Amino acid sequence: MPGLERTLIIVKPDALQRNLLGRIITRFEEKGLKIAGIKMMQLSDEILDEHYSHHKDKPFFDDLKGFMKSSPVVLMVLEGVDVIETVRLIVGPTNAREAQAGSIRGDFSMSKSNNIVHASDSLDTAQVEIKRFFTEEELFDYRKDDWNWVYSEDELSA
Repeated sequence: MPGLERTLIIVKPDALQRNLLGRIITRFEEKGLKIAGIKMMQLSDEILDEHYSHHKDKPFFDDLKGFMKSSPVVLMVLEGVDVIETVRLIVGPTNAREAQAGSIRGDFSMSKSNNIVHASDSLDTAQVEIKRFFTEEELFDYRKDDWNWVYSEDELSA
């Protein structure tokens, strides 16, 4: 379908430890977004070095890796019209203390690092991150019958 985007979500160890997975998935589903892929994974040093390479020279890098390896994570690929921007609004800013009530971070986090979820920040980043964590066989293209109620006809045909 034209106009659709995909984005990556990582539900981080703090969310799993605090039993928030279902509530997080519900936020995305209630918004009308489609889950194109979902799985649980224990992240390795190699994948974390690649995923957080932009932080490798920062003093918090080792702590970040330790946190992300402290328990499994849940990875999701979400799909929808303008999904990257929409998900960023649902998630809230990185520093959870600045996140508005109603966002995932605003409701469930007080930290900049233990901030419940990761969400891709651009279309280019999303494409790279999705390929990092999912194979083509793990992603599903299926008809979401409620989209006729979620989007207008012109948004679905754009």
